[in-house]
Amino acid sequence: MKKTNVPVVTLAIFMTTFMAAIEGTIVSTAMPTIVSDLNGLEIMNWVVSIFLFMTAVSTPLYGKLADSIGRKPVFLFGIALFVVGSSLCGLAQNMVELILFRVIQGLGSGAVQPVAITIIADLYTLNKRTKMLGLNSGFWGVASVIAPLLGGFIVQHLSWHWIFYINVPIGVIAFLLVLFYLKEPKHHTKSKLDLKGTVWLIVLLLTLMFFLQELGSLSLWIILALAALIILAVIAFIRAEKHADDPIMPFTMLKDREFLALNLIALLISGVVIGFEFYIPTWMQGINGTNAFLAGFAVTPSSVMWVVGSFLIGWMLGHWGIKRTFDYMLILLVFADLVLVFVPIYTPFWVFCVVAAVNGFAFGAITTAAQVRSQVLVDPKDIGVATSFNTLMKYLGQTMMVSIYGITFNTIVAHQLAKHSNLNQGMMNKIVSAAKAKELAPNLIPQLRQVLFSALKGVYVVSFVVIIISIVLNHIYKVHKIKHSTH
Repeated sequence: MKKTNVPVVTLAIFMTTFMAAIEGTIVSTAMPTIVSDLNGLEIMNWVVSIFLFMTAVSTPLYGKLADSIGRKPVFLFGIALFVVGSSLCGLAQNMVELILFRVIQGLGSGAVQPVAITIIADLYTLNKRTKMLGLNSGFWGVASVIAPLLGGFIVQHLSWHWIFYINVPIGVIAFLLVLFYLKEPKHHTKSKLDLKGTVWLIVLLLTLMFFLQELGSLSLWIILALAALIILAVIAFIRAEKHADDPIMPFTMLKDREFLALNLIALLISGVVIGFEFYIPTWMQGINGTNAFLAGFAVTPSSVMWVVGSFLIGWMLGHWGIKRTFDYMLILLVFADLVLVFVPIYTPFWVFCVVAAVNGFAFGAITTAAQVRSQVLVDPKDIGVATSFNTLMKYLGQTMMVSIYGITFNTIVAHQLAKHSNLNQGMMNKIVSAAKAKELAPNLIPQLRQVLFSALKGVYVVSFVVIIISIVLNHIYKVHKIKHSTH
């Protein structure tokens, strides 16, 4: 049998990573234009949320399929689905159509990202794998720098439809490279797909994410009903997994304290990433009065240093081991976060760039280390499931923490506005945009900025608590000695 062309397949993986990574940021950049064109302000959050939902809920299923029927067919299916979904999104004529087509795109994304990482684990020994995962993370970093510029250019000079169409040529080339150059032995498996477990996992995750997304706007009875459904789904999922011949999520992995702790840390720190990258541009525009273009660049050092942290993680793990590496990186995050909690209201732009650089370095190191370590802690046959679980934890962390930050932010804003009878929510909506703030009465701007400042500080106090919990989690396990170093 012909051997896999490792450089060509690696290039295809990097292309799919870039394609999936650019999607999130470029859609956010184009969203105001899409909303004004398709008239759907009240449901616009679902364009992003549904993509995240479908990626998260399908990830464990694809991980299991990649281990049982092979990486190649699952990866090809994911790329094809992503390309089809992207094409349909570009053709959408209204907001409901766009949301439905994002379901297809999200289902493709659920296969593309974790299976790509699993293939890297197959192709490279442990020493080279950390470098390759670092390079793979580099494409995320490059994408997050390019996406705002590309999105702005496309919306201005072409139309928003092209932010989806650009995925098509990238996806088709990657598909053909994988089809012709990835060779893997045929997987023969007699195990049945764990359909009951899959269904209950999807019910659990969708209910949990809806619960967290809408927590601030639901009535008490609906909250209690959703909480009850979450508990029911957890019980049903555990029962289904215990009786399954080949469970979608083997609980033997979760019994490993180190595996569980590292993935919980990945969940929490992915949430901290969202808190930093989502709210700093608001800080830049609303408080510093920076224009929208420059505000986005306050987090660019984070993307650049993320790549550096990902590259150096192999060296760090070799010198310090997993526990000390995590301690050092988490302490860096504590210092960076405390700067945001204690800085005065008028703080120069460069301070945020330094904080972004420190955060990015730690984020890149932690997420890459959790990924690599998750792969080596399990049996080689479970690498796909372990990788998918790690990816799922990151998506859950992002979704959960966005909701918690949102509730914190909105509660503080409401509390502060109650103290000022001359201020209202409409004014707050304007102050967060440097362009719209010019429409406000000059004497109101300092008070509005103070309200916004208090709410943003609240967000970073929450982040501080989350980082401290992560440090505690890093001390509840004993480090395993790894026997299989090449897988």
